[in-house]
Amino acid sequence: MTSTVTAPEADEQHSSASGAHLVRKKRLFFPFFLPAVTLYVLFLVVPTIATVVLGFTSWAGAGDTPRFIGIGNYAELMGSDSFRYAFLNTLLYIVVGGVGTFLLAFLFTMVLRDMRGGKIVRAVLFFPNIVAPVALGMFFGIILIFRPNRQGLVNHLLESVGVDAVKFLAPENVTWVVTACLIWASSGFYITILMAAVDRIPPYLYEDADIAGATPWQKFRNVTLPLTWDVIGVAGVLWTISAIKIFELVFVLAGPGTYSPQIRAWTLGIYVFDRSFGTAGSPQYGMACAAAVVMILLVSVLVVLLRRLMRRDTIQF
Repeated sequence: MTSTVTAPEADEQHSSASGAHLVRKKRLFFPFFLPAVTLYVLFLVVPTIATVVLGFTSWAGAGDTPRFIGIGNYAELMGSDSFRYAFLNTLLYIVVGGVGTFLLAFLFTMVLRDMRGGKIVRAVLFFPNIVAPVALGMFFGIILIFRPNRQGLVNHLLESVGVDAVKFLAPENVTWVVTACLIWASSGFYITILMAAVDRIPPYLYEDADIAGATPWQKFRNVTLPLTWDVIGVAGVLWTISAIKIFELVFVLAGPGTYSPQIRAWTLGIYVFDRSFGTAGSPQYGMACAAAVVMILLVSVLVVLLRRLMRRDTIQF
């Protein structure tokens, strides 16, 4: 005997199977969702709220009771030379360092696309990103140090060709040195990201451009840039978030090794560190929290502005 299943019965069986599948998915939702949300709230939301609240207090840490002082910390920040240097230096790293990093990344993107062995070159360029910033700082400190009769490598080469040695790590120069080091160390990461986006562009678009006689710059401007615009926007956000947290490289290059650098070389991260752990007297955790809130606001504003400036319709290809 053979049994036949009518269309309504088949639809009913399919619906019941789909319903059972949805029920199983709902049962698995909370076991996976709750741990993630719990960790997110405990280690991000709660500390952020606590930082904002403590920013309105004067608090010296354990054993001291936070005392509400309103916007006193923020008023002191606005009148502080050290905070002004930290804020401006951080902006310089974000803007100048970002422009230099992406210009270098775009240049290598134009070159590596048609280069034989381009993947090997990408790996070499990415290498500085796997080195700890402290190690990079020590390396650059050794080759850039100014020490009469025992110069670092760069000053030794300058003196060998008759040029006076330069105090690269002096407070008035170290910010530009750190900017150059950041561009050198970070460009490989963004080259890798952009090249991954370039690899997904159909080759026939470049072939058509070659037939039309386009130059490398025209191919980059009219093919590569529009079709990787969304990836460039994400990379810009990543750079902004990472640049605002710069700490180790500046601390190693500009600092004496036992205390914070001179205030002309400070960043917002170093300012928070100094008010938390580097003060000669009692810690000023309320002030440190206020500076951390400024960092949060700054990165939020910059990311929103960047996303608005980079907003374009997605190009399908």
